[in-house]
Amino acid sequence: MSVKVRFAPSPTGKLHVGNVRTALVNWLFAKGQGGQFVLRIDDTDLARSTVEFEQGIELDLRWLGLDWDERHNQSKRFDRYEAAAERLKAMGRLYACYETAEELDRRRKVQLSRGLPPIYDRAALNLTDAEKAAYEAEGRRPHWRFRLDGKRVAWEDLARGHAEVDTASMSDPVLIREDGLFLYTLPSVVDDIEMDITHVIRGEDHVTNTGAQIEIFEALGGPVPAFAHMPLLVGADGQALSKRLGSLSISEMRDQGYEPIAITSHLGRIGTSDPLEVAESVQALGQSFAFSKMGRSPARYDTADLDRLNAQALHAMDYAVAKPRLEKYDADLGEAFWNAVRPNLQKFADVVDMARIVRGPVAPVIEDAAFAEAALKVLPETVDENLWPTWTAAVKEATGAKGKALFMPLRLILTGQSHGPDMAAVAPMIGRERIVRRLRGESA
Repeated sequence: MSVKVRFAPSPTGKLHVGNVRTALVNWLFAKGQGGQFVLRIDDTDLARSTVEFEQGIELDLRWLGLDWDERHNQSKRFDRYEAAAERLKAMGRLYACYETAEELDRRRKVQLSRGLPPIYDRAALNLTDAEKAAYEAEGRRPHWRFRLDGKRVAWEDLARGHAEVDTASMSDPVLIREDGLFLYTLPSVVDDIEMDITHVIRGEDHVTNTGAQIEIFEALGGPVPAFAHMPLLVGADGQALSKRLGSLSISEMRDQGYEPIAITSHLGRIGTSDPLEVAESVQALGQSFAFSKMGRSPARYDTADLDRLNAQALHAMDYAVAKPRLEKYDADLGEAFWNAVRPNLQKFADVVDMARIVRGPVAPVIEDAAFAEAALKVLPETVDENLWPTWTAAVKEATGAKGKALFMPLRLILTGQSHGPDMAAVAPMIGRERIVRRLRGESA
């Protein structure tokens, strides 16, 4: 069977790490199986959906390397959902209800006070045509519920193993609101059938919904896809991420300087048995993906892990990949510079500070003027790849300093910083003129 999956975001906000993890796992599973990934924009809520958010979704997915094989807008498929609704009505599976939200809330409270489960009592099924007409005359418009079979629905979940839901313990789900707006469930099932979706992969918070959706698949005569319900994300403290997702949008992470492969490696491997290391590519990540590696406990999202992977991605980045981005900062920064500074990068933008070391200006830090003067006297006339070992040997002989007492003062004078790239690599790039000026305490 050819695998075909879908990611169906709503264009009512920015993509955050929770959304993207769902998209990523779908993409990894499909591509690892040689299958297809469908982007399906859930824009049935015309009042809240915007073109700006829709374009943002596309930008974020492309930036992460998650291209799609098909793309659809649910707002262009209302006729398909109307046809499916009419079929369900004719079968007696979709029925009109006229209760207001307040009336339903009162019923739930009464049920709870009596120790009963707060599920819908199907009172609307007993309404006569006259009663319905009376409600219509009052100005009420019906919402439409799907009548569940009230049975145990079972499936073999790719992520959880054997799963069962008793639909007798659930309220009949509302598929169409009073204002005629289709809720997510019906369009999703209709599209999954008509687009030949073979696997539905999502968070474990949808497990209960799956029981009802399988009944809708069966009522519409469509094949039931396989399901996988992943453990949800929690923060490093073990608390749910739901209230913090707004600050974890992909667009903001891009602006903060995170690399796409660091994000995908992080989200693709947390909560699995794979080592939390940066992948060679998102394609390679797909080749190694398997639900059998996914644990049952919530996956811990720790920005410290992401920061480590981001640095790892930069440390491994070839000059050919870095060159176009490096040239945006300075066209003269070449391969030797990149190879010298990349082991010290946390974010790519750190190259600005690294470039300042060799281009200036740097405010030298001189803690011992006599040491600086002695170092200046023995500075070689020729600046080449042997400058640093030759010079430090001469400074050691002239001052008697060795180890940290030798290297740290020189680093502070030449870079103004106590840490940074390998001095043997960058000292020749600084050039003799700048070295002399910095040894004299001049900003250069």
